[in-house]
Amino acid sequence: MGFRPTLARSSKKSSTQWLARQARDPFVRQRNVPTAAQPKERNRTAADFATYRSRAAFKLLEIEEKYKFLAPHDVRVVVDLGAAPGGWSQVAAKKLGWVERPRVHQARLPAGNWSDTSPYADWDASVESDMRMNRELGRGRGMIVALDLLPMSPIPGVQFLQQDIFAPETDALLQRMIADHSTSGKADVILCDMAANATGNSSRDIEASLDICKAVFAFSECHLRSEASIGREFGGVLLIKHFVHERVNRFRDEVLATKFRKVTFAKPAASRAESKEGYFLCRGWLGTT
Repeated sequence: MGFRPTLARSSKKSSTQWLARQARDPFVRQRNVPTAAQPKERNRTAADFATYRSRAAFKLLEIEEKYKFLAPHDVRVVVDLGAAPGGWSQVAAKKLGWVERPRVHQARLPAGNWSDTSPYADWDASVESDMRMNRELGRGRGMIVALDLLPMSPIPGVQFLQQDIFAPETDALLQRMIADHSTSGKADVILCDMAANATGNSSRDIEASLDICKAVFAFSECHLRSEASIGREFGGVLLIKHFVHERVNRFRDEVLATKFRKVTFAKPAASRAESKEGYFLCRGWLGTT
């Protein structure tokens, strides 16, 4: 997937500046560099390309490279909130051993909120047969569940749900999807790279970021597997984007740090220096009391 400059629309000057910045950006260029030239991506063949769907994929790659929270073999269910266009889901699927390759067969399922690669829409013999075939071809462990209001093209190992992440009815659908790969019915890792549209008003933007953090934490309380149930230190991981601000830091100290064994601030190199975004990597979910 090529890079599409769809966001540079405010003015001719700003569009030109935006395009020039993208042309200089090493992470944008790296998206289409042959995998053989990328030392940390050697588990794909030289014929494959690191055509990640978003530049943000390199942020997750860098954080994962340092902390290895997707690496343990007991990590089998990853939930990617606000997943479209799918860069983080691609990275997570690859880390769980899924390989992007042409499908031999793909069932055509009824239209609706489910993606046409989801095996959970309407159960019938053809769908069950397709599920068995996909498992045989997949070569990966577990599953990534990706959620977004926007559509997303299929990715091997990823089941996509086009749904309001925080709508009450989403919980039941999500639990059905997870249950096929987790006896606990909960996720091992929850990822969130969501951010509200910038308004230019710093106070409003910080408030929107904090609202997302609170909502994602509430979601994690319901759907994240605890360290104790996993039986491994630092099990149960939440990675969430935020805008750096003292109010958000208070949320980290008063909420996140009391519910996770370790909360680490991350600012990967792929996150532009002028950006106020940062990430909280929360490891070791202690569970609800």
